[in-house]
Amino acid sequence: MEFKIEKLQNYTLIQVLEEKLDTHIAPTLKSELVLVSGNGEKNIILDLSKCRYCDSSGLSAILVANRLCKNANGIFVLTGLNDAVERLITISQLDTVLNIAGSVDEAEKLFAEAGN
Repeated sequence: MEFKIEKLQNYTLIQVLEEKLDTHIAPTLKSELVLVSGNGEKNIILDLSKCRYCDSSGLSAILVANRLCKNANGIFVLTGLNDAVERLITISQLDTVLNIAGSVDEAEKLFAEAGN
């Protein structure tokens, strides 16, 4: 199993259970994100705490999630980043575009502050 998807009260939590978010996993993640969004969910937390590596296809999936939530007037939050993945996001200058939280609890606070 590559992901754990949990529908909670104010958001859907998607946990990547693989160590690599790459060309083998990213297309499936994009499909799941489209399904979750298509079911009316506008707030998504993507937890990458088990993920040690991310490539450009992984970044693409993250950006798809961000766009889907934005288009639905919701919030997308990325959490659980290890040093390598966080460095990639910073180098790609996506840290200025994405909501990034240190933990799922911090991400939940972002939803509460936004009133979502």
